[in-house]
This record gives sequence, structure tokens and C-alpha cells, in this order.
Amino acid sequence: MKKLAITASALALAASGAFAQELNLYNWGNYTNPKLIEKFEAETGIKVTITDFDSNDTALAKVKAGGHGFDLVVPSHTYVPIWISEGLLMESRPDQMENFAKVDPQWVDVEWDPGRHYTVPWQWGTTGVVVNTKYYDGDINTSAIFLDPPDELKNKINVVPEMGDVMALAVMYHGGEPCSDDRELLKQVRDTLVEAKQHWLGMDYGNIEKFAKEDMWAGVNWNGSTFRMRLANENIAYGYPKEGYPVWMDSVAVLKDAQNVDEAKAFQNFIMDPENAAMISEFARYANGIKGSEAFMPEDMKTAPEIVIPEELKPAGVFNSTCPPATQALYTRIWTDLQK
Repeated sequence: MKKLAITASALALAASGAFAQELNLYNWGNYTNPKLIEKFEAETGIKVTITDFDSNDTALAKVKAGGHGFDLVVPSHTYVPIWISEGLLMESRPDQMENFAKVDPQWVDVEWDPGRHYTVPWQWGTTGVVVNTKYYDGDINTSAIFLDPPDELKNKINVVPEMGDVMALAVMYHGGEPCSDDRELLKQVRDTLVEAKQHWLGMDYGNIEKFAKEDMWAGVNWNGSTFRMRLANENIAYGYPKEGYPVWMDSVAVLKDAQNVDEAKAFQNFIMDPENAAMISEFARYANGIKGSEAFMPEDMKTAPEIVIPEELKPAGVFNSTCPPATQALYTRIWTDLQK
């Protein structure tokens, strides 16, 4: 196995503020620890440029259009097979890298990338609801918070613009399974979403500060992001919908047309080191899938209600698969109606 070597000259360049190499990372916004990047640059002499996206669909469309200039992308697990089938990812063989032994066994032979020939774990978590309990003291473990909102929360609700998560929550709220193609069920889902939207404030991605300042009071959100909101405002709480909620993993992949392949592979190997994986989690507040990283993470992550799922609500979590193309097309039609 060929291991990636970092030369003394590259380190010297990094120390002097100059860089011998570069790397372009396409990642979710506000999801990358600046300290992680600083450490990677200092150790490798590779200058990293980060470009943000706000949804899986946005990222996929941008890369498919070409001319993007990115080397690495961070799609969610349900989208990885789509990226692979579209011929957009390089088989970078993380399973042959030095730090691959540090990946937790449960995240090695995964359905979306068996044996990890393309991707390495970035972070994993859940999608649920966020509520400011200063303005609402009812049950928050339900998708009714955004699909049949109580009067006190109307027009203060934000729903993240991620089709897969929102559709999964809505389908499970109506008693279905994620990726259901039941036309009658999907009609109910569509009608519910369109009716509910009139009571939403918006469908924005970057909203941690808005919730902390109480411009928004409730909505659909991810657990780590909600954790960060609570650290800024103690009234913020995270709910696990009892009707069902998605569990997901985001992973880092090298693009087929990457210009900086060795640098991209070096980054994949770098983030499988436990101490570096912990830096990812310390910033964004999600679990990461790397053995031994817990020893380097903040103490408060071990007991945080956004991380520790209540026992009675664990069965409601669903780690769903990639929907078949025909079903994905149905969901996209509903999503398009929702954007009108």
C-alpha cells in the first residue's frame, strides 16, 4: 500500500505562510472546523479552500453541471449511490489508507458504499424538530410541530431545505415508510406540506444565530445544529418525532474530475485519525464514526439530549436507503410544488 508522504519542503512552505499544494472542499455550510483546516494545512502544506452548499440537491446539481473546480464533496448517505451511479466519484480506496483501521466497524461495510471504496465518515446524526420552549410547552417529540403547527408557533417556523429529510418526516407522520411510493399516501403528504407551509416563516439552511436570537421559534433541524443553538440559548430543545425520524451519515468523497487527487486522498486519511475526527465533532456537534475519537471530544457531548436519544424514542429512528429513481421523481414533484 502506498502511503501519502509529506515532504519537509511542504511543511516549511506551510510554516512560512506559503503553500506548495491546494485542495478544494465542497461541504455543507458552517460544518467544517476552522481549527481542523488550520491543522491540516500546517501538517501537509496543502492550502484548503471551502465552498458551502445548503442541500444534497444543490451540491449534486452544481457538480453535474461541470466547471466547478472542487476536489472533495460531502454528500449524505442516501445520495452517495446516486453520485456513484452518475459517475461523479473517484474510487479513492479509503479502505487501503493508513488510518482506515480507526473507522468504527459499524460504519465500514455500509449499504451505500460497501467496504468504503469511495467515502470516509464525516459525521452522523438525526433529523428532528427544534422548539423554543419559552414560547411552547407542549409535546415536542412530534412532526406535528411543523406539519400541523400549534397556534403559538405559527409564522415562526423554519424548515431546512433538505428534501430527503423533510419528505421522510412527512411520510412517517402519515404512517408510511421512507421511500414509500404509495400514491394515496403521497397525495396526503403533499397536501399536508402545502397546507402547513402557509404557517412557516421560511425554508432556510443557516439558522443557528436566528434561533439563538429568537427570530425563529420552531421547525425541522438536525441534532448537532440544534445542540449549537441550545449552547447559545438555553430555551432551545430538540425533539425526536415519535412518528419516525431519519438517521443519516455524511461522508467525504473524491470527485472523479478532481484536479488535486493526492491532496484529496491525504484529507480523507487525515480525518480518519481519532483526534482529527474529534475536532470535526467538537465544532459541529455530531458523532463521527471513528473509534477512539470520544477521548478527545468535549465532555458535554456525552450527555447532551441532542446526542443521547431517549430509549423510548430510539425505535422511531430510521436509517433509510436511497429511494429508487421512480420514487425519487415523485418526491421531487412534491418538493417542487412546495417551493412554489
